[in-house]
Amino acid sequence: MGAMAKTSDQALGMTRGSTVGRIEAALTQAISAGELAPGERIDEVKLTERFGVSRTPVREALSRLVAQGILIPGEKRGVRVAEYTREQLAQIFEAMHEIEAACARVAAQRLTLLARVEIEGAQAECMAAAESGDRSAYLKANEAFHLTIYRATGNPYMAEIASEFRNRTGAARAKKFATPEDLLTSAHSHADLISLIFSEDSDAASDGMRAHMAQSFRATLAAN
Repeated sequence: MGAMAKTSDQALGMTRGSTVGRIEAALTQAISAGELAPGERIDEVKLTERFGVSRTPVREALSRLVAQGILIPGEKRGVRVAEYTREQLAQIFEAMHEIEAACARVAAQRLTLLARVEIEGAQAECMAAAESGDRSAYLKANEAFHLTIYRATGNPYMAEIASEFRNRTGAARAKKFATPEDLLTSAHSHADLISLIFSEDSDAASDGMRAHMAQSFRATLAAN
């Protein structure tokens, strides 16, 4: 009887944990896709209705995102999407430049056939979305593209740190994609970056990523 109760408790914990993770992932993606703007308040009630859950897992997911700096405490116990001053964005992007450049360098050094295929596939999604002018699809594809480079490092710790920076700045970066031309400019920049990574010249790949991130930073500042 005790063993059965323990197993039931473990199953309940796993179910709750997966629900919290699902809510956390959905909100992170929505922010990176520009569906939630910097400073926008998060509606707990709508989230409970959307996911068909109580407020407990919703609040746990929101607490996780606050801890990551993706959300910040708002008024009346609520939370809202993080928004940054120009100085704060500059500081965050300074750190992003370093970790993104490191990821590109290591990816070039350790490039495998599978990594090539994944990066090419992600870029194809970016180009398709850019050429069709589908902003929402491009924002999602853009995040996926960078994730393939992180995975290509073969280092989950580097990938985790890089992802945290992207998630934290997702709402601010999304604002720079205001026109179809912005999407195409970004997608073509990816193509240049890929050629450097695929050359397996780690220094060139690192420099290329720095240039890519510098362009991203300038566009993000202009949009915010």
